[in-house]
Amino acid sequence: MFAKRQSALAAAAGAPPTGRGLKLDFKPVGALLKKPPVAVGAAGLLLLGTVALFLTVLGDPRAGTPSARVALKREAPVAPLAPSGLEAFSMGGFGAWQGLSGAPVDPATGAAGGDALITLPDGASVAGGSAIAAPPQPAQPLVAAPIAGLSQPGPQGLLPVIASDGRVPAQAYARPFRPNGKPTVALIVGGLGLNAVTTRAAIERLPADVTLSFVPYAEGLQGWINLARAQGHEVMIEIPMEPTGYPNTDPGPYTLLNNATPDDVQAKMAWLLGRATGYFGVTNYLGDRFMTSDTGMSAFLGILRQRGIAFLDDGSARRRPGAWARASADSIIDETQTPAAIIGALNMLEATAKSRGAALGTGFAYPVTVEAAARWTAGLDARGLQLAPASAMTQRPGR
Repeated sequence: MFAKRQSALAAAAGAPPTGRGLKLDFKPVGALLKKPPVAVGAAGLLLLGTVALFLTVLGDPRAGTPSARVALKREAPVAPLAPSGLEAFSMGGFGAWQGLSGAPVDPATGAAGGDALITLPDGASVAGGSAIAAPPQPAQPLVAAPIAGLSQPGPQGLLPVIASDGRVPAQAYARPFRPNGKPTVALIVGGLGLNAVTTRAAIERLPADVTLSFVPYAEGLQGWINLARAQGHEVMIEIPMEPTGYPNTDPGPYTLLNNATPDDVQAKMAWLLGRATGYFGVTNYLGDRFMTSDTGMSAFLGILRQRGIAFLDDGSARRRPGAWARASADSIIDETQTPAAIIGALNMLEATAKSRGAALGTGFAYPVTVEAAARWTAGLDARGLQLAPASAMTQRPGR
């Protein structure tokens, strides 16, 4: 067999053919090949012919290597945002929110592809992609928004106000809570409204006492808030604030900037607060640089105080009093997005609640966070704690 392959290769290499009674004249061909351009072309053709015959006789040298075949399909395009100033919000800004996790969402079905299975420390499975395995929770509806007397027309939509009879949005839109004497622990899950699958999962699969926080740029924001309140969740709006590294890290066109004047803050807050109604408070999104501005923060907190809105920060504005009511988170539960790390952070939050009597945590709507939070909250009562809405953690300034 090996000798036959060598003969074939020799023939391919240019051995002259032989045969009885056959006489060939190669002189014209030899003269032609002496010309440089023709010689180069002929050499190239000879090389290609040799390789082709080599593969035919000896086979493809890569035939034994591992290979994979992947079926690709084009996802349905995501519907563009309505032209309301959002067109200036670059994808770099959306990326800052991290809510667009890479799995494209079909706006017609809400479906997203690309699931990854994660195992929790207790052996339970967690879907790291779009699917979340926690069971749906029973609805505990809150009163529909808007509540009469608690809003007024603004340049972009209804703005919250303190009612003439003294009612305030911070109380009227909060989820009612009755303490039972156990240490209380509250959890805010934010970044909602950009990814339809994860948003719906957080609304339907987290207990009603978990507070949900929505991105102001989300399309159909009022619909998401209405759905969340119908399920029983109190809700918040996230206020984008200037971070270190801005504008490379850009939370969007309505970001409150460190050098903003009170009028600038007023104008942007009118747009942000007018995006929807039915929220009891707001929280910061980023903002470590904006929070160093006494002028900007004073204007921001003054607006919330005048409109009867609470401010719950992620722990970075703990020393900033103001707003109608205030609270600061004790920890962020998913700075490391692994099941083990999130469960560990939730256990630390639980320990804080037991030692201090109350604790507030915040997290982002990663699928792994929603799954871990759903399982963790399910056993709180048996572990001697009471789950509370975040509004129950707020205090009025001076009280």
